[in-house]
Amino acid sequence: MEFFVYLLLLATSIVGLTVAIERGLALRWNKVVPPEVEAAVEACRTRAEAPVLRRVCEQQASPLSRLLLAGLEHLDWSRKDVEDAMQTRARHEVVKLERGLVVLEIIVGIAPLLGLVGTIAGMMDLFRGVGTEGLSDATRLASGIGLILKATLFGLLIAIPALITWGYFTKKVEVLTVEMEQLCAEFVRRQFQEERQK
Repeated sequence: MEFFVYLLLLATSIVGLTVAIERGLALRWNKVVPPEVEAAVEACRTRAEAPVLRRVCEQQASPLSRLLLAGLEHLDWSRKDVEDAMQTRARHEVVKLERGLVVLEIIVGIAPLLGLVGTIAGMMDLFRGVGTEGLSDATRLASGIGLILKATLFGLLIAIPALITWGYFTKKVEVLTVEMEQLCAEFVRRQFQEERQK
């Protein structure tokens, strides 16, 4: 039973590390909000300049590019409809950015519990031996308790980095989302500025 728990703890740590590395690569600032796209948004002040922004967005595949393309495709719609189309696309993009974070959240919860299961299973085996052989060797008993408590320690050593990683990436997704929202709002405002002035 203990071996099975340690195997699960090892698998949990490998999954957690894999998700952390994958999210670390996927949530790089330049990959989500490319500087070229950001600069093109800043330069796009009228509808006549929209094709240039479209070209940059098509060249630089990213969540921000896909949001802006959703707006560019519907510029002949009303401002509210364009904003709604972009918000719908934004929900999809945020879900993609958050992908895998739920796995880290689950690991934070189950790793200590798996460690506790290993400890309890080990204690049961140890006390079963004490029940049949008696307390003839206290040193052996103490050594056995120390050994089985390692499962709880391993569980915590997996859960703590997973919690830190989950918190960091959750905050990073929030910051990236706010940045994309601000750039998209600025884009929409400029595209419909001429309409307001008429």
